Amino acid sequence: MQNDTRTACLKRLSRIEGQVRGLSRMVEEERYCIDIVTQVAAVRAALKKVEEEVLRDHVAHCVAHAFHSGDAEEQRAKVSELIEVLGKLR
Repeated sequence: MQNDTRTACLKRLSRIEGQVRGLSRMVEEERYCIDIVTQVAAVRAALKKVEEEVLRDHVAHCVAHAFHSGDAEEQRAKVSELIEVLGKLR
């Protein structure tokens, strides 16, 4: 992972960690259900952004490297890996 992507992801994950702690407090305090569900959706959206950044970095560097290397086996492996992970993201 590239340093700028790693830094951005770590910063975002720290915020998500705080959001999750806030969710725990909301549940402990028996806050309104819709408010909790709204915050859960916000956490999921934030995690989705991290997922997108990591995937973008992977394609831009790891997959691109495989194609520039000319190694057909490595290229097939990276494409298979992408197809598998994209299937799980649906």
